[in-house]
Amino acid sequence: MDVAIGALETPLGRLAFACTAEGLCGLSFRDTPRARALLRAGLPLIDDPARTDPVREQLSAYFADGLRAFDLPIDWRHTSGAQREVLEKLYAGVPYGETVTYGGLADLSGTGVPARAIGSIMGSNPIPIVVPCHRVVASDGLGGYSGGSGVEVKRWLLTMEGAIPATLDWDPSAGPLS
Repeated sequence: MDVAIGALETPLGRLAFACTAEGLCGLSFRDTPRARALLRAGLPLIDDPARTDPVREQLSAYFADGLRAFDLPIDWRHTSGAQREVLEKLYAGVPYGETVTYGGLADLSGTGVPARAIGSIMGSNPIPIVVPCHRVVASDGLGGYSGGSGVEVKRWLLTMEGAIPATLDWDPSAGPLS
């Protein structure tokens, strides 16, 4: 098994992502040597545009407000058990522009994982954005977010998708920290 790593400039900064022959296996909000080492996970590194180009194209289309659903193959190697089941249900069952509460995702997953543990699973999601943990919210607000610079990234993604209303000064090309 080997891995190819790609990167993409976005309004959130430069993202890095990893792909095995099975599919997308990781995404980092920062393209740094440390992030790439974590994405690589000890696998031999190869240059394989056939793996990375589809991910780059779909992420580009998503940020250009043109892609509503990712149809990338996913390599779930960095997940297991109930975590994997919950993330698979999230990937398949919570579409662009919609949200689900932590409790709602617990019910949707059918795993018996309590709502409070869903937050931990979202925080350990190895493929944020594509596996849309930003769409999982608290029953009384946004909840937390461990991706990028935190909850402001979650707010920005949900605003871009139309799940929450934009403020008058919201600029989709600027990103959450601009």
